[in-house]
Amino acid sequence: MAGSSLPTLGNWLANELGLYSILNSPRDTKLLCLQRFVRLLAYGASTLILALHLSSLHISDAKIGLFMSMTLWGDVIISFVLTLFADRLGRRKTLMLGAALMTASGLVFAFSGNYWVLVAASILGVISPSGNEIGPFKAIEESTLSQLSPAAIRSDIFAWYTLLGNAGTACGIVVCGWLVEWLQTLDGWSSTRAYRIIFAIYAFLGIVKLALSLLLSEMCEPQVEKQEYQQVTELDDVEIESLLLSEDNDEPDRSSPKPDSKPSSPPRPPKKFSILPTISPLSRTILLKLCLLFAFDSLGGGMASASWMTYFFTTKFSLPEGTLGTLFFVTSIIAALSNLVASSISKRIGLVKTMVFTHLPSAIFLALIPLPSSLGPAMAFLVLRSCTQNMDQAPRQAFLAAAVLPSERTAVMGVVNVVRTLSQSGGPVVTGWLAGMKKFWVAFLVAGALKAGYDLAMLKLFLGYRSREDEEGDDERKKRETANA
Repeated sequence: MAGSSLPTLGNWLANELGLYSILNSPRDTKLLCLQRFVRLLAYGASTLILALHLSSLHISDAKIGLFMSMTLWGDVIISFVLTLFADRLGRRKTLMLGAALMTASGLVFAFSGNYWVLVAASILGVISPSGNEIGPFKAIEESTLSQLSPAAIRSDIFAWYTLLGNAGTACGIVVCGWLVEWLQTLDGWSSTRAYRIIFAIYAFLGIVKLALSLLLSEMCEPQVEKQEYQQVTELDDVEIESLLLSEDNDEPDRSSPKPDSKPSSPPRPPKKFSILPTISPLSRTILLKLCLLFAFDSLGGGMASASWMTYFFTTKFSLPEGTLGTLFFVTSIIAALSNLVASSISKRIGLVKTMVFTHLPSAIFLALIPLPSSLGPAMAFLVLRSCTQNMDQAPRQAFLAAAVLPSERTAVMGVVNVVRTLSQSGGPVVTGWLAGMKKFWVAFLVAGALKAGYDLAMLKLFLGYRSREDEEGDDERKKRETANA
C-alpha cells in the first residue's frame, strides 16, 4: 500500500513543481533556460571581483563609483534599443549580438588595464556591476518563452527560468571566490592576474551563450499575426459581394442612363515599414501602471541591494568575508528554490495574489533586518526574507506576458526592465547618504516600506483583473457552448 502511494506522491510533487512542464517543453525553451544559467554564472563570477579588480589597477574609489554609474546607464540604453528593435531585426540575431558584446567585454577586461578602455568596454559591451540581469537578454527571452509556452504552464516555465538564473549567480559567486583564492596561492600570481583569468572565463561563457543562440530554431521568432490577415480577408469578401450585387442590379436595365457615379475613394496607402513596434492603447495603459509600481519596488531594492547588505553586516557585526559569502550563497539557493513553490501557489490563488502574498512578507523581514543588536536575529530575518524574496518573479513575468499582445511582449518587457534598472540606480545614492549620516538602518526601513507599498498597490489595482488571454478563452468557451446547445 505504501509502496503504491510513492509513485502517486512523486507524480503529484513533480506536477506541482512544474517538472513535467519543463521536461515536456520545446527544445527552444530548454535552450533559453540554459542560456540564462550560463549568463548569470558569468555575471555572478564577474560581480564578485569587479570592484576588486579596478582597485588592484590603482583606480580610486571615486572613479570606481563613476565606472559603475556609466556602466549602468550605457547598458540601459543599449538594452532598450536592442529590445525595442528585436522583433523587427530578429530575436535570435539580437541574442547573438548580445552574446558577442558580452564576449568582447570579457576579452577587454582580461587584457587591458586602461581605465577609459574598460569604461568603453563596459558601456558598449555587457558587464553587470551588480550580478543582476543587464543587457537585452531577459526581455527577449521572456517574450520568446511566453510565445512558446501555453498559458496554463507559463508560470511553471518562468519559475524554472528564474530558478536556473539564481542558481547560476550563486554558483558563479562560489566558484569565482574559491578559484581566485587558489590562483593567488600560486607562485608569481598577483591578484590582478587572477582577476583577469575570471574575465577570460567570462568571455568564454559569452562564446558558449553565442553557440546556444545559434541552436535556436525559427519558432523563437515573432509569429505572423493572423488577426490582421483575417480582417483583410473578411473586408475583401464584403467588397467582392457588394460588387456582385451591383452588377446584378445593373443587368435588368442596361439601356437606362447611368447616374453619375461618385468618384471612388482613393486606395489606402500601403502600411509603411516601421522598425519600431506598435503598442496598443490598452497595453500602454497597463504598461504605465506597472512601470510606476515597479519603479517603487526597484527603488527599494536598490536601497537594500546585495552590495549594501554585505557592507551592513560587515560594518555592524564584523562578519568575516568567508562567513558572509557562505551566508549569501545559502540565501541565493533558498531564493532560487522558492520559485518552484510560487508556481504551485499561483495555480490555486492566481498570479496577482501570489505576487503580493509572497512578496509582502519579504518586505516586512527586510525592514526588520537592522533592528536587532545581535547577529543571530539579523541573520534569521535575512534568511526569512530570502525564503519569499523572489517568489513573485515567475508570477510577475507570466502576468505581464498575459496582459499584453504577443507582438508587444518584447518591447513591453524591454521597457519594464529599463524602468526597473533606472529606478534601482537611485537607491544606492540614497543609502550612501544615509550611511554617511550614521542612519544606515533607515535605508532598510524605507526600502521595506516602498516594497510593501508596491505590493498593496498591486493588489488594489489588479485584483480581479482578467487578461486578454482569459477573455479570449471565455469567448471561445461561449462559442463552443453555443454550438453544442
